[in-house]
Amino acid sequence: MSKDVMARFLNKRKADEIGSSSDFVDVNDLPSDPHDRKAIASYNVNQRDDVRRAYLLRGPCQPTGIKYPTSTFQGKELRKFKSDRVFCLCCYLFRSEFGDHRDTFVLNGYNNWKKVHEVLTKHVGLVNSAHNKCFQKCADLLNEKQAVNTQWDKRTPKEKRDYKLRLSASTLLGKRLLNGGLAFHGHDESKDSLNKGNFLELLELMGEMNEELGKVILENAPANNQMTSPKIQADIKHCYAQELLKQIFEDLGDDVFSLLVDESCDVSKKEQMAVVIRYVDKVGIVKERFIGLVHVKETSALTLKSAIDDMLARYGLSLKRIRGQGYDGASNMSGEFNGLRALILKENVSAFYIHCFAHQHQLVVVAVAHKHTPIWRVFETITCLTNAVCASSKRQDMLRESQRRQLEKMEDVLCTGSGLNQEMTLSRPGDTRWNSHYKTLSRLITLYPNIMEVLGCIVETGQTLPCSRQADGLLEDMKKYDFVFYIHLMEHILNVTHTLSQCLQRKEQDLMNAVKLVSSTKNQLEKFRLEGFNEFLEKVNSFCDMYELEVKNLDDEYINPRWPRRKTNISNRHYYEYDCFNAVLDLQIQEFGNRFNEVTSELLLCISCLSPCDNFSAFDIPNILKLAGKYPYDFDEAEKRRLPVQLGNYIDFVKKDKQFANLDGLSSLVRLMVSTNIHVTFTLVYRLLKLVLVLPVATATVERCFSAMKNVKTDLRNRIGDENLSDSCICYIEKDLLKKVPLDDVLDRFQKMKTRRATF
Repeated sequence: MSKDVMARFLNKRKADEIGSSSDFVDVNDLPSDPHDRKAIASYNVNQRDDVRRAYLLRGPCQPTGIKYPTSTFQGKELRKFKSDRVFCLCCYLFRSEFGDHRDTFVLNGYNNWKKVHEVLTKHVGLVNSAHNKCFQKCADLLNEKQAVNTQWDKRTPKEKRDYKLRLSASTLLGKRLLNGGLAFHGHDESKDSLNKGNFLELLELMGEMNEELGKVILENAPANNQMTSPKIQADIKHCYAQELLKQIFEDLGDDVFSLLVDESCDVSKKEQMAVVIRYVDKVGIVKERFIGLVHVKETSALTLKSAIDDMLARYGLSLKRIRGQGYDGASNMSGEFNGLRALILKENVSAFYIHCFAHQHQLVVVAVAHKHTPIWRVFETITCLTNAVCASSKRQDMLRESQRRQLEKMEDVLCTGSGLNQEMTLSRPGDTRWNSHYKTLSRLITLYPNIMEVLGCIVETGQTLPCSRQADGLLEDMKKYDFVFYIHLMEHILNVTHTLSQCLQRKEQDLMNAVKLVSSTKNQLEKFRLEGFNEFLEKVNSFCDMYELEVKNLDDEYINPRWPRRKTNISNRHYYEYDCFNAVLDLQIQEFGNRFNEVTSELLLCISCLSPCDNFSAFDIPNILKLAGKYPYDFDEAEKRRLPVQLGNYIDFVKKDKQFANLDGLSSLVRLMVSTNIHVTFTLVYRLLKLVLVLPVATATVERCFSAMKNVKTDLRNRIGDENLSDSCICYIEKDLLKKVPLDDVLDRFQKMKTRRATF
């Protein structure tokens, strides 16, 4: 063979092996459904083993806990299936290497269910069958000791121990950095850099503290096996995230769950969708777990639905197991006809939508602040106050100094302790920031004399005439009786609803308790409207006397400031009690009724019949049977016939047992059933209670995920990749599970991810 022919042959072979970089795919985005998979031979030859490993680590696509619709088979038998096909994962991954590309279990799947046992037995075959060879190749691929590079590895046992020690150090260090949401890389990681980043700097510190470790890391390790490169760090993050998710899905098991979804922009202006699942664990505790971020290029309902489908398929979950949806009020999420809510309901009629209660509460506050003109003017004045007082560091220093002098005067009667007497400043109220209006008003009342002092200084020493005039106008507004009246009124109202807001944001909150809290808050406001005016007025007048402000004589005739010469024929008491006090409270109570419409829905009325309060006084079997009828995937016809009898036995048992006498909600009832083991006896009732508990209350957990995302992806870390960001956020948010991840499991997954240079 001539040299030219040999060169052309080698060049062609090299080009075939290397391929184009565009042929490589992201192994994390591989389709999970066997029907959607493309042939292994179509992947780049250098990436096929990585694709195979990814599928093997992910496991076969076997959605569990789903009751599929029943259909007839050959006009006689009833069968339940999803796509009417069974596939073989092992043969899909390696059958092409044996020259057989047209196997039924690889291409289209097998669906002759009458002879499925015989055909599956024939497909598996004898020891030397193609299937068993493929199965053995799968086992060998994940067993690094069988790899060719391992067989030719001439490293000594000491070198292998050093490698494991080096990898363990990097892995444990990565765990600590993930727990704190800290950056791994540094801006300059060169040898002469004074700050090489958290990972390298702390690894060097570990080496200095442990002499044995210091001998096998960094410069003392082989140059091509130091286990500190950015790719190695990314693999460590991914391993921890996958092991953490494994814990979550093992805890979930085959149970149903609810979906909580929201989207927000990160610091790079990329739209990220956060997904949280809510479920009841094996001991009856309600849990909400974050399972990942997905970058979406647009926020239409179809795009979000597609991203959710891909994520659930990747983790072996199904839309059929969803029993609740929790979103905010955006039309793309909660739209009744074309929103994400509607798209999921088309595939699963039991996926009930609950509008986030905390979001609805914020809408109530915003509605009052916008609809009532005097209240709107008060908040506009507060916004101007914030701009004027907090516009510069000099003015904020003046505010702090004023607070310090005030505290010195009150030193004799001052309460001391952790968190008390801290420096404060005005905060701007935001329509989308929960509790921000209450925080603003509370601080304004506390800092009232200090703000007045700062405004007085601005009037006297203002550098420009507009600044002085603005401060003078704000000073006059703050001295008005109406301003003081309204800030105290809104502060009291928001103080009443603040407890509701805090309770709604608890992860373990159930829907029945949330409804009770809403009703209780509404009752408190109604009671305050009927009985609280005189006491409230004394509070306002006392505040005015303290700071030498004008106090209205309630018996005098009210003078409208817009038309001072016109007679109003009403007293000040009538105006402030009926036109101000009652009008604002009526609007607040009305908004509560309009926004929280779930309180009167049929679903909630049926759920209330399961409540254990007052010794199960609301228990009603017909309504509970209606509730069971809303879950066609969870109760078949035979179970529906058994349910009335079991409900009768259940209510007779719990009413006689003193342990169930003083329960305060469904959560405590379910936990007690598990602890006393009666959930095994009343399985259908326990299943119904779990279905109720998984219904979402608020999307506060999703909002916390976005807060964590902002800590992980900052202005200085704005180039972090989407997968890296998701892995980091999972570990940072679910810290309690991160601590439970065993080191050996992470090391094992790390070695199986791809072919490594060394083994243990």
